[in-house]
Amino acid sequence: MQVGEKDGPCGSLAVDVGNTTTSLGLFAPDAARDAEPVGTFEVTTPERLTADEARLLVERALEVLGRDANAPAAATGHVGAILSCVVPSLTEPWTRGLAAACGARPLVVGPGLKTGIRMDYHDPSEVGPDRIADAVSARETLGCPAIAVDLGTTVNMEVVDARGAFAGGVIAPGLALGVRALAGAAARLPQIELKVPDRVIGKSTREAMLSGVVLGEAIRIDGLVRGIERELGCEAPVVMCGDGAQVIAGLLRHPATVDPTLTLRGLHLLYLMNARQQKTGPRATKTRR
Repeated sequence: MQVGEKDGPCGSLAVDVGNTTTSLGLFAPDAARDAEPVGTFEVTTPERLTADEARLLVERALEVLGRDANAPAAATGHVGAILSCVVPSLTEPWTRGLAAACGARPLVVGPGLKTGIRMDYHDPSEVGPDRIADAVSARETLGCPAIAVDLGTTVNMEVVDARGAFAGGVIAPGLALGVRALAGAAARLPQIELKVPDRVIGKSTREAMLSGVVLGEAIRIDGLVRGIERELGCEAPVVMCGDGAQVIAGLLRHPATVDPTLTLRGLHLLYLMNARQQKTGPRATKTRR
């Protein structure tokens, strides 16, 4: 059975392909706008991927998620799908792999897809699909205004203003990227495992690096939140996701909630807005501006 036939899909699959990690989340067929995924599946993002490899990954994810969520129909690929991919070379193989595994062309987040959010940005086509998903999800969760902080390869901060528009944001190096940059640029600095240091004043090279990277990240985010609120002219609640979000949130002066599935839930919202565009076939749906 193909998605779009009489009985409809047995849920939807949200796929977030990041620079480091690829996350898949399965949502129930009757999932509400604010629903959590019934299960998630993560793999390391490969440098190269064929459509067949993507198909096998999706089939494996659906098998695991369908079993864990007691939704065996999902394992047959009878699901809708939406894709966010920040690695351009992987968009096509993921699109084709999802079409083969799910029986329908996935929705691909990009220009032309309905987002329900006005883009107050010089060139909206520059905004990454994960950033759009985070902004949409934060607005749904927190209302307006809102700030979403996504800790990944980069640290992305997305701002929704009091009118509900995407007002822009901040992009900075991520925690792991900062550690690699330090160790790579200075011969005597080691690679370190990220954790919260006991003190600001490091008593060893490793402690000093942890202070600069981990505590420095929290201080940077706090400072940027203050600057954002100053420019908005009002306070804004903060929601965080990504690797280390729970740790960094606990170090902030500004209160912040942690939502590990923020991006996936944003993709689910975008899927609900655009699901009627999804048709069977091997290629991604083209949407109008």
